[in-house]
Formats: sequence, C-alpha cells, structure tokens
Amino acid sequence: MLTEERLQKIQELVEEKKSVSTQELMETLDISESTARRDLTVLANQGRICKVRGGAMVKSARYSTKDDTVSERKDKNLEAKRQIAKYAAALIEPNDFVYLDAGTTTELMIDYLTEKQVVFVTNAVSHARKLSQAGYTTYILGGEFKGTTEAIVGDEAVAGLQKYNFTKGFWGTNGISQTEGFSTPDVKEAMIKKASMSRCRRCYIVSDASKFSQISCVNFADFANADIITTKLSEELGRAYEEYAACDNVLEVKQL
Repeated sequence: MLTEERLQKIQELVEEKKSVSTQELMETLDISESTARRDLTVLANQGRICKVRGGAMVKSARYSTKDDTVSERKDKNLEAKRQIAKYAAALIEPNDFVYLDAGTTTELMIDYLTEKQVVFVTNAVSHARKLSQAGYTTYILGGEFKGTTEAIVGDEAVAGLQKYNFTKGFWGTNGISQTEGFSTPDVKEAMIKKASMSRCRRCYIVSDASKFSQISCVNFADFANADIITTKLSEELGRAYEEYAACDNVLEVKQL
C-alpha cells in the first residue's frame, strides 16, 4: 500500500469511527506501531485529523460567528453552569479584588458567594446590581452598552481597566480550542476580555464542556493563559486535551 493511500485510509477510519487507537490501526492496516504513529503525525500536521494520546480523533472544531442573547443562553446547560459557578465562587478568598466578566455562568457565581471581604469590578449591569444588593463594594465599567450580551464594551471601558490590578478574574467564552485559544464573536467584547485578563494575577475561564473544540471570530487569550473550570469532559474530548502539556489548566468539576 502506497503511503498516500495508507494515509487516506487512516483518515477515512478516523472520520467513520470518530476516534481510533494506534493498536486498531496496526491491526486493521497490518502496519507497525512506528508507522502508525508516523502516519498520525503527518495527518495531524496536515490538519486532516486531531492526534491524541494513544490514537486519533476526528477534527471537529465548530465555528460560531454570532452571540446568542442572554435570554437564549440563560437556560442552556443550566445544571452544569450552576456546578461550575459554585466551584468558581469557592475560589474567592478574603480581600480578593475580583473582575467578573459579563455572562450567564459568571452571573450564577454571585448566588454562591460566601466571602464578604471582597471588592468586585464588572462590565455587566446585571452583575453589578446583584453584587450591590448582596452587600459587595462593586465598580462597573463605563462605555458602550451591548444589548445582546448586556455587557459594557468599547474603548472607554478598555481605558477604564488600566487603573486596576485584580487578584482573580472570571470570564466566559464562546469557544475553547487548543490551537486557537479562547474566542468570542464580537471584537469589542474580545477587547474587554483581553484587557481585563492582562490586569489580573489569576485568570479563570468558566465554561461548560459544550464550548470545547469551538472557535469564534476573535481570539482574546491563548489556551494556556487561564485555568478552565468546566464539567467532566467526554472521553473523546478528554483524550484530545490530555495530549497537550497545557491541559493541566483544565479543572473538571466532577462532583460537588
């Protein structure tokens, strides 16, 4: 079997079965382990598959180009969001100075806050209201109000962030990818996320597992630049992200 013919066969197997092990390829194609590994590397470098530990999986990154409204997102994966929010809220310690990004999961964090000696900055009107009502000192950024996500964005908001030095920050995201990092559909929202993360000592992305292997229009941070708080990944996703050294920053919420 010619090399390109073998590579094509491997790609077809991966696409058909969604994931295959190196052992399966050795037995199916009657090839050595070194040949199987070498072929997987070639296919991965060509962008035809996603190489993972012990085999390969289908390259399945999904692209999103627009934001859903807050009302559309509020009830999606709600139980997972609550688990993530509870875990994230428990990371906030006395005297923390926290940035809280706009988003449905970050808003749920407020329901689980227990530490009172904390100051918050946010770009979400709803978050600021809830935090203030709960008795927290809260600052809200000034700038353009974006109706879809109910977030404050724009140059004025970015400029306002430059005076702050946060101990911790929590952000939502539309996409998580090992290669493309964290992304969102809107350039103004991406600017706020990027600017606020640059002012923060410890950054956390709060996201359910559905955002993994999704890519949106505008990147705001590299994959290794934040810890990711998420629910337990599927076997396929777990194998894909285990392949990367940066995967140590994926904190799975298995049970609370």
